[in-house]
Amino acid sequence: MNLNGRGFYIWKIANCEGGDPERIAETALQARLSHVLIKVADWYRPYNITPSGADLVPPLVNALRKRGIQAWGWQYIYGSEPAREAQMAARRIQELDLDGFVIDAEIEYEQPRRSEDAKRYCGNLRAAIPSLPIALSSFRFPTLHMALPWKIFLEHVDFAMPQVYWEKSHNPGDQLKRTVREYRNLAPVRPIFPTGAAYKWGGWKPTTADLIEYLRTVEEIGLPGTNFWVWEQCRRDLPEFWELIAQPELPEPEKPPEPPKELLEQYFDALNARDLAALAALYHPKAVHITAERTLQGPLSIRAWAGQWLEQQLPNARFALTGQTKTLFGRSFTWKADSANAKIPQGRDTITLRDDKILYHYSAFKIV
Repeated sequence: MNLNGRGFYIWKIANCEGGDPERIAETALQARLSHVLIKVADWYRPYNITPSGADLVPPLVNALRKRGIQAWGWQYIYGSEPAREAQMAARRIQELDLDGFVIDAEIEYEQPRRSEDAKRYCGNLRAAIPSLPIALSSFRFPTLHMALPWKIFLEHVDFAMPQVYWEKSHNPGDQLKRTVREYRNLAPVRPIFPTGAAYKWGGWKPTTADLIEYLRTVEEIGLPGTNFWVWEQCRRDLPEFWELIAQPELPEPEKPPEPPKELLEQYFDALNARDLAALAALYHPKAVHITAERTLQGPLSIRAWAGQWLEQQLPNARFALTGQTKTLFGRSFTWKADSANAKIPQGRDTITLRDDKILYHYSAFKIV
């Protein structure tokens, strides 16, 4: 059975949509989920059983299957009773007629001499259900958990389902790429179907930008899909995540704001646009503008002169910066202007700045 698209883990059915299997299944359908993973066993005991002994899983499996959604089960294993854990897993798989099964093996399997326990658990489980798709859910970075018997588990499963929980960080793309690299360095290599973070923990919670980055990276790497931990917390604490995961297409990434233009670029833009207000705004209130013919003081005087100069001597001219040098207090730059009636082959200007405004402006040019 193929596994693709998006899915969600369910920990406690009673905490999801009021425990109503039809509402859970319909919510999954509306969210376009391809699969739901339900906790069916913990250690060697069945899970999602009410205090009165009612099993909450069969109605949910039936409701999901009616809507074409795969119903997978999962079991957290401890290793202290591997044969009994495998027996419980096989029993739940068979009585629930599950579409797939996930082995959740974590810190307990990093203890000494757990390899034999892993062999017994996996061997017994595979003997009981030889053809059902099985996935291993475990740590995102195997290099940090080399005591776990990875090879034994991977030899008995069809998928690796690493827990890419980027807690205390906001770089899920980088973490997912590292996860994929490390899992592809394990033997045997299995198809990777990661689990992302859709929950809050302590003072940390993932952001919408995190989720978009994570989902884009899933697509970029070419993975068949992803699922998330965990339904009840996502619906309660991160409803915006649920809405985003349900969308068939990811929103376009927001473009970062363009950096402000450098002052000389703004200066020549204002000249070419004949925008005298923008030109005057570049000058300090105490600005002085000097040419061989006159000295002006203040942005209003400079604006009045520029308007007359542009209209009478250089109508429709195009101005261009041809070179510049940064000085200790400002800029020295060269420029040219061309119009149908006149041109300035080369102007030479020097400006000094105060508070990012032009305080002193000396300009030398000849109109031909």
